[in-house]
Amino acid sequence: MFNPSLTQAAAPAMNGFIAARAAVPKTGIAVHERASRKLVETQQLLKERLAPQRRVVHAGDVIYQAGEQFGNLYILNSGFFKIVNLSADGREQVVGLKFRGDWLGFDGIAANHYSCDAVAMDTGEVWVVSYEALLAASLAEPALLQVFHTAMSREIAHDRDSLMSVCTLPADARVADFLRYWAESLAERGMRTDQITLRMTRAEIGNYLGMTLESVSRALSRLARDKVIEFVEKGRRDVQIPDVGALSAFVQRCLAPAPAMLQ
Repeated sequence: MFNPSLTQAAAPAMNGFIAARAAVPKTGIAVHERASRKLVETQQLLKERLAPQRRVVHAGDVIYQAGEQFGNLYILNSGFFKIVNLSADGREQVVGLKFRGDWLGFDGIAANHYSCDAVAMDTGEVWVVSYEALLAASLAEPALLQVFHTAMSREIAHDRDSLMSVCTLPADARVADFLRYWAESLAERGMRTDQITLRMTRAEIGNYLGMTLESVSRALSRLARDKVIEFVEKGRRDVQIPDVGALSAFVQRCLAPAPAMLQ
């Protein structure tokens, strides 16, 4: 259960954490443009040096399953994917979200088998790369090794950020931070962020954020009332985000201490 005292204790650190991630509009655009160019360059390098097998997937397709023997890494060329694990009581738990340019399968390296399921959330394409072939090619092309290490580092950093969000943010702020991450991930890939289509149900979002479906719905409604987001249709899967920075500002407002009562 969420602990309010933990939020209050962690608020100063979390304020700095959110502030560090909030982008000033002009600077943010430049950063996202550089990230988009870097992604294109990386994909081109992988295509030229590794000649990956290309695989088209559709919503619900499983890329690999927990327990399956490790042998390949998977690079996302398009589409959205979720990483699913089984909790101790046997329920599915969404533990990660992946976008174009992300890598899948790092969890299989240590134990030689995958520990999670990787599932497509819509139509997309993955590039299949043999792990042994990647290591061999990296000896002749150090840039490949740099790409590999960068992908692993990004995953570690995002896992840390996700854990900090779930452990320290109140419910409404968690949903706002989730939408901010989704929008900024699209921006870094050269995609529009003013209107996004959530590829997850309210229940899946709650599962990922450690919240109930009802709490997710209430948080989205509050964000809409505060004009931070807008829903395009009744289906409420398409979300308009007039200003991504407003999501970070909303999180900071949620963390701000309540004004002291006058004696």
